[in-house]
This record gives sequence, C-alpha cells and structure tokens, in this order.
Amino acid sequence: MSDTGQIKPRRFRFPLWGLIPVLAAALFGVFFWALLNPAPDLPSVLVGKPLPQFSLPAIAGRAQGFTSADLQGQVALVNIFASWCVPCRAEHPVISALARSGVVPVYGINYKDKAPDALAWLKELGDPYTRIGADTDGRVAIELGAYGVPETYVVGADGIIAYRVVGPITQTMVDETLLPLIRSMQPNTDKVDP
Repeated sequence: MSDTGQIKPRRFRFPLWGLIPVLAAALFGVFFWALLNPAPDLPSVLVGKPLPQFSLPAIAGRAQGFTSADLQGQVALVNIFASWCVPCRAEHPVISALARSGVVPVYGINYKDKAPDALAWLKELGDPYTRIGADTDGRVAIELGAYGVPETYVVGADGIIAYRVVGPITQTMVDETLLPLIRSMQPNTDKVDP
C-alpha cells in the first residue's frame, strides 16, 4: 500500500535471459529454412565468360587432381562440394544419377575439406566425379565467384560458363533446366533420354 491507502500495482518484469531460447529457436528455424530452400538465381559475373584457369591437386589418397584443361572440348558440369556440407549430402544422389546417365561428365571441387573426411564421404555416398580437385584454401571457389557450397557450373566445350546453380541441385532442376541446356550445347542433340 502507498501512503494514500491505495494498492500499488506490481509491475511484471520479464527477465531478458528468457529471450535467449526464443532467439535461438528463431535463428535455428531461419538456418534450416535456408538449407531447404535454395537461393534464387544469383547473378554471376562469370556466366558467359571463360572458366578461370586453375590446377588443383588430388585429394590425398587419390591419384588424379582436376584442372581447367580437363574440361576442354566437352560440355561438363563442375560441382563444388564438401563433406561437412548438409545441402551437398542432399544433392549428392541427384548428382550421382546425372553422372550415371552419361549425358554429361561431372567434375568435383572439394572445398576446404580434410582429405580423410572427403574420402570417407565419397566411400559412403559414392563417387560420381570424373575427377576431383582439392581446393583446400578455397582459392579456386573464390575465382569462380562461389558464395558457398554447393554450387554447380555448366561449362561449354569452348570453356565458357553457361549456367550456375547456387545451392543444392534438385531432380526437377535437372529435368527442367540443366538437361535441356546441356543437350542444346552438345553437338549431337538427338541422344536418348536417360
């Protein structure tokens, strides 16, 4: 009671530390929403331009690395991946099926990964790559303008980057965008569908 005989209302105080679980849950939700919803087509200054020249060593434990010269004279897909990348794991069956179809060779750039982890990942999920280069410092990914992993590039037989996918590739994307584009770029476009 106050001096005037009236009852003072109590103020409810919400402790600030109580907001921590709410904020953590919100950030967690945004993170998983971003993983499950690929980024929109982000502009790339390299689409329509030559693939940068590079030479990547093999992942320790493998015989061959990957260079830009390996792509000469063929339409190819270049996929940047890492064993620690959750969306890479999600897209791997789609990349593997595309490689098995024989429509286009798939090359890999292993991004900032430890060799034992990369080798274990490939052993577990399968190895769809014609060649893989170890981009341990991320320099080649930077030269390609990659925002992160996974990213995939369609490179023409002339060495020009024709298309870029930011985020995981889906089967719908393969069927509706990538295969029509790849087939239109190949000299013999009357190939049988996989």
